Amino acid sequence: MYQDGDTVFAVASGTGRAAVTLLRISGPNAGAILDNLCPRPKPRMATLRKLRIADGSILDHALVLWLPGPGNYTGEDVAELHLHGGRAVLSAVADVLVGLGARPAEAGEFTRRAFLNGRLDLIEAEAVADLIEAETTAQRVQALRQMDGDLGNVLHDWASRLGKLLAHQEALIDFPDEDLPPEVEAELMSEMTCLHGEIAAMLNDGRRGEKLREGLVFAVVGPPNAGKSTLVNALAAREVAIVSETPGTTRDVLEVRLDLGGVPVTLLDTAGLREAGDAIEAEGIRRARARMAEADLVVQVADDGIFEALQAAETLCVRTKADLRGGAGLAVSAATGAGMNDLRDALARVAQRLTQAEGPPPLTRARHRSALTDAVERLDAALGAHLPELRGEDLRMALRAIGRVTGAVGVEDILDQVFRQFCIGK
Repeated sequence: MYQDGDTVFAVASGTGRAAVTLLRISGPNAGAILDNLCPRPKPRMATLRKLRIADGSILDHALVLWLPGPGNYTGEDVAELHLHGGRAVLSAVADVLVGLGARPAEAGEFTRRAFLNGRLDLIEAEAVADLIEAETTAQRVQALRQMDGDLGNVLHDWASRLGKLLAHQEALIDFPDEDLPPEVEAELMSEMTCLHGEIAAMLNDGRRGEKLREGLVFAVVGPPNAGKSTLVNALAAREVAIVSETPGTTRDVLEVRLDLGGVPVTLLDTAGLREAGDAIEAEGIRRARARMAEADLVVQVADDGIFEALQAAETLCVRTKADLRGGAGLAVSAATGAGMNDLRDALARVAQRLTQAEGPPPLTRARHRSALTDAVERLDAALGAHLPELRGEDLRMALRAIGRVTGAVGVEDILDQVFRQFCIGK
């Protein structure tokens, strides 16, 4: 469990054998611990040092940095040891650090300390985790934008404006008998309406930020033997699904992760849609239809050009086995490769459109959306309030809702949930 005041350490580079392993120490005793290992270098100057234990024997030859707080990542005193990457070296150094009073860090503890020490707001901290987990270019760009404050700056501006509105509303409550200009209340209502519209516009974004962070789902559906599995294998450039001339070979939903236009997409190979021949096939078809209903795009394939009307958010019709039958429209042959580049381009365009970074900065997590939905509802109530005291309370609750996103207020109950998603060492 995280304990304020502890000095912690963790590997900040990859695990396993490597040429160099970076071990980071953070906390109030980081300097004293470093002094027990070697002469302390000048601040922010990488220096080669021999790390020794109490009896004078050498642990390792390491590049050492001393980064006194608060001007570093965590805001605390930090020491970095660039060790040789063998497991024996790391194990020996870790044992010595524990003996000197440090403890291994928990997942996300360095970033959690950065948040608690005011080095990052909660949105920026989450962006650090997103950047570490980024699989594609678009995910990396979105995480960097969030780290740079694209979303946080907008929310801080909204919080500032709500704070001013609340102050003006409190003035109207405290001085009801004063001859305040009538335009004061009119301006108050106008600004509330404006804020309401801006927040609602951010919420009405098709969940593009969350979809990019989590990845899209494209389901490949169609009748048996239409070439679904062959097409999935060709798009994945490996054998994901068994291909057979026997109808109904695919019984369960198979998944493969792809990068389409910089967007992560889970491609689903599903059971052929037809009247089931047995209970197992019926279950496979049921699962296919269930996943199809949840998919961001349904790729409907047919080798005869006859496509079924489907209940789906969006459908892309693809004619397969073009080398045997030809045909108009988007026609492909997985066997010869004909039309496959066109299909990949079409899928990438859909993926990019569903996650395009236009308009307001995207919301990337469900908790952002939930809090801003609360803010909009509170502003709705404030605009319809007949008593100034009720309006003031609604404005106060809207301000708190925005503060929950940035971590300014009421986040103690979600910190563990946020930071347990991080890797050790960050």
